[in-house]
Amino acid sequence: MARPAAALYVARPPKYPLSATMRCPSCGTENEPGRKFCGECGAALARACAVCEAANGPGAKFCGECGAPLSDAAAAEPSAAEHVAERRLVSVLFADLVGFTPLSESRDAEDVRDLLTRYFETASRTIERYGGSVEKFIGDAVMAVWGTPVTREDDAERAVRAALELTTAVQALGIELGLPELRARAGVLTGEAAVTLGARDQGMVAGDLVNVASRIQSVAPAGAVLVGEVTRRATEPSIVYEDAGTHELKGKAEAMPLWRALRVVALVGGALKSAGLEAPFVGREREFQLVKDLFHASADQGRAHLVSVWGIGGIGKSRLSWEFLKYMDGLAQVIYWHRGRCLPYGEGVTYWALADMVRSRAGIAEGEDPASASAKLHASVAEHVPEAEEQRWVEPRLAHLLGLEERSTREPEELFSAWRLFFERLADRNPVVMVFEDLQWADAALVDFITYLLEWSRNHPLFVITLARPELQDRHPTWGAARRNLTSLSLEPLEPDDMRALLNGLAPGLPGDVQASILERSEGVPLYAVETVRMLIDRSLLVADGAGYRPTGPIDALEVPESLHALIAARLDGLDPSERRLVQHAAVLGKTFTTDALASLAGLPPREVEGMLSSLARKEILGLQNDLRSPEHGQYGFLQELVKRVAYETLSKRDRKALHVAAARHLQEAYATAEDDVVEIVAFHYAEAYRAAPDAPDAPELRASARVALVRAGERAASLAARDEAQRYFDAAFDLADEATEQGAIAERAGEMAAAATRHSQSAARVSARLGELLWLQFTKLDEAVELLERALSVLTDAAPDEGIAALMAQAGRFHYFRGELDLSSHWIERALDAAEAGLYYEVLSQALNTKSLILRARGRIQEGLALLQYALAIALEQDLPDAISRARFNLANEYMTQDLHEEALEQDLRNVELVRLIGKRDLEVLGQIHLVFDYTALGRWDEVEGLLEEFPLQEDPNADPIRAIIQTAGLVTLANRGKLDRLEPILEAQRAVSDPSDIQDGMWSQFSTALVRQAQGRLAEAQEAAEAAFAYRDALSLPALAFPLMVAFECAFELGRVDRADELLRIAESAPPGQSSAFLRGHVARIRGRMALAEGRHEETRRRLEESGAIFRAIKMPFWAALADLQLAESLLAAGDGAAAEGRLRDAEETFVRLKAEPWLRRVEATRAAMGTAVVPA
Repeated sequence: MARPAAALYVARPPKYPLSATMRCPSCGTENEPGRKFCGECGAALARACAVCEAANGPGAKFCGECGAPLSDAAAAEPSAAEHVAERRLVSVLFADLVGFTPLSESRDAEDVRDLLTRYFETASRTIERYGGSVEKFIGDAVMAVWGTPVTREDDAERAVRAALELTTAVQALGIELGLPELRARAGVLTGEAAVTLGARDQGMVAGDLVNVASRIQSVAPAGAVLVGEVTRRATEPSIVYEDAGTHELKGKAEAMPLWRALRVVALVGGALKSAGLEAPFVGREREFQLVKDLFHASADQGRAHLVSVWGIGGIGKSRLSWEFLKYMDGLAQVIYWHRGRCLPYGEGVTYWALADMVRSRAGIAEGEDPASASAKLHASVAEHVPEAEEQRWVEPRLAHLLGLEERSTREPEELFSAWRLFFERLADRNPVVMVFEDLQWADAALVDFITYLLEWSRNHPLFVITLARPELQDRHPTWGAARRNLTSLSLEPLEPDDMRALLNGLAPGLPGDVQASILERSEGVPLYAVETVRMLIDRSLLVADGAGYRPTGPIDALEVPESLHALIAARLDGLDPSERRLVQHAAVLGKTFTTDALASLAGLPPREVEGMLSSLARKEILGLQNDLRSPEHGQYGFLQELVKRVAYETLSKRDRKALHVAAARHLQEAYATAEDDVVEIVAFHYAEAYRAAPDAPDAPELRASARVALVRAGERAASLAARDEAQRYFDAAFDLADEATEQGAIAERAGEMAAAATRHSQSAARVSARLGELLWLQFTKLDEAVELLERALSVLTDAAPDEGIAALMAQAGRFHYFRGELDLSSHWIERALDAAEAGLYYEVLSQALNTKSLILRARGRIQEGLALLQYALAIALEQDLPDAISRARFNLANEYMTQDLHEEALEQDLRNVELVRLIGKRDLEVLGQIHLVFDYTALGRWDEVEGLLEEFPLQEDPNADPIRAIIQTAGLVTLANRGKLDRLEPILEAQRAVSDPSDIQDGMWSQFSTALVRQAQGRLAEAQEAAEAAFAYRDALSLPALAFPLMVAFECAFELGRVDRADELLRIAESAPPGQSSAFLRGHVARIRGRMALAEGRHEETRRRLEESGAIFRAIKMPFWAALADLQLAESLLAAGDGAAAEGRLRDAEETFVRLKAEPWLRRVEATRAAMGTAVVPA
């Protein structure tokens, strides 16, 4: 059988709709017909063709892709008087339930009704999926038509496919309903008929063709599909038929020949049809139906799903995939199909299967010229990824995957996010199918990507199928563990009856004893039966006869090999010696190979090799990849992996060595300009050649070649962020290194990969500096992180700093800043900047300037720090450095917050969250949510605050996910002022559990959180103490950053009657220079001064101060604090006897508190009104 397509773009429209929507090319919103601009975003609209979904300009009247009408006038449903009759070539399907009348007589009427309802739903869904239109239901019969209102060249085939699917579906329905005898039968006829354009449901098609189709259905056996001659001729390239004889049909003068449709054996139109033997597909109906149902659920619900198919070699995994591809190809829905195969070299070639999928989608052939491949990739990204910013993100990282750009090391999240986004954008248009074959050979990085894709893209219709042997569980023990969107499908050996049906379908005339011997020894493995039949064909004991094979004579005695391995060996022994030798050479090259590569190994002219390959394909040892979209198009390959393995095992060690060397050198020559694409395979061949003869005279040369290739393979894997694979290659290279210096260099690279892969025990031993980063970033152990980093830098800085050392210096400066050690922080930052300037290390430059801006801000040089921070962001944007962009935007938003520019802060934070979500940085995305809580709190968007808090609830163990505790802590202001006091203490306890006291920001925030909670609980003395402890970090943090704890401190002091202390604290704020203060701080100073004036009876000053406070908070768009100032102003006006003015301020405050759902403050409004003696206005 030919290999299934690697990628398929199936675009078969559903039945012709009578209107076309207008799809916005900017935001994707569907708009009503006739609109010129999008109702969602205002962009000029492109009209989406309702037939083929192609985009068309706003003024077009007909689709430029398929010619269907687009304009409202053209698409409007005609009235009955406007119906137009034409003669057209159509295909008509009739189907009914066999024995329905006696069945209905013996069952309850409601049961019969439910049965018919389920049947009609099944029939309608099946016909629609294959692009047909239901004409009518009559009793238990259904009539459907293909070819109107739009004619397609494959209408007849779709009708027959639909009929086969419907008969299978009805049988399954019967089993489900406890009616195992329930069957459908169908007839399909193709020809000219009178068609009424514009008719719907009934009256679409009339004429003798309809009557004859009904008669064909009436003579079909239960569960069968019969077709006429025209239908058979139109569809036999892809559907197998058997002669059903001639039949006398009512109304026809002559008997009519009919054929029974048996099964689909190719894609639509006969594409990818096997040139040889294809066994009947038996015994897997349940599994196949499950895969189809899961796919349609994924597509309909827009949810990702993984089907993990397990089974031993030859059990039918690839066959299940092939049947699914044939099914998908027949559907009317547009589906993006991708197939990738994992290569069995070592422990897999990094991301090979995924790269194959991307190549196939872009139409790039394996080994294609880089310039041509880059152009195709660019066109594919432009076609499938609509947003320009996303294109700039996705394209270079896909090029990185395909080796079309200079590879530098990237982070896995960065690569994964771009690759994920490409497939998500495909899925935004149409369902995506991704089939990973031979996953047991997959590299760990590919398995990680599949897991990542299913987690991140779970709300996209991505249907992933993996085919693997049981060894996958040994190599990847956690594969599929605890996945909600996973279906594990284990293929068990076939039952004897199914194996018998398979043999009878292939070779109906096999003697009983031969068949029994095959059944006994096959043990339910389909490949054994197929290979036995192939052996009989090889020996000319069977010849082709229609869809199967018949004996050429009596098969009196046949020795059937006891094992599948022995059976294949017997087949290979039966080949011509030259062909057998060629198969052995091919086995060295792998599962697939080019003619030129095999000719090079065999030392024969390509034309002679091509002739032998064609002979081997006819004998079904090999197959030819004839899918034009596959990167392997034109290559030959073994039909079964086991055949390759048996052929390889028959080679002597001497021959293996020679052939592996020849294969490596051929690849180096063939891929001279892109050897990195195959460097893992080159390394495999040299290493196998060395292992075959480690004591041979040329062994040192082979050992060196293998080592060099393994190091290059490690660097390639490292550039793709596949750290496990990279370390494995470096470790293998280390084992082949001879000199100590060489071993040291390779060991260092292996250590760096171990560190990057976060295996802490190895990281500490090899690269302690990296472990320091991990301790802080993942476990908030700042003191330990600084100790490790300092120890590493004391050794590393003896040499001239490269980019890695410069990055560590910048990180050391950052760590010391968070410890409040500004001088040490500045020391390391300046050293990092010196190195970054000299080497143009832009990532280091941006990160170091970012930290330097924090140092300047802490020292009161706020504007200078802001300018540096903005420049750090500019560098990161210009150089496309996602991590640096994210950190700069995060800190810039923080700076805007301290300067009371809350809308600007929100804008930066939203852009940052969008960026980190795009690049797949889940930890940074969650960190960004903390800032959003602050932004929404300040701007009075408290429902959104609570929405984020619900999205990240506390865990029983806060340290299991510390960021959740921090997010909850950020929401304390909202919760406290909404009166949700029961939630405060658990949050405070969680915050303390995750806090690192050596981190000044953690220390300050922990004290301030305590102050907020204690103030809300009315424990004011404790609140003041905690607030002043937070303010004590003033030497390391700027005054605007400490405005909140200072405000709580002087408010609590005032409430406790500690007027002198309140005054002292207020003077600190009042004495701050303008550049080191903030409007937020000034607003609270005015508010507390107003309250102090009220206590001393200075009513005019009170009014002036509180009006000033409210105006400040309104100017900086902080509605809660403005409302609080209004409420306190109303209370002061009431105390001064001005009830009318007090009511106006009270109404303003109440309106805000109602919107904010600030229940404690609404109660205080009610109390103030009660004191005024006025009616309470309901909230």
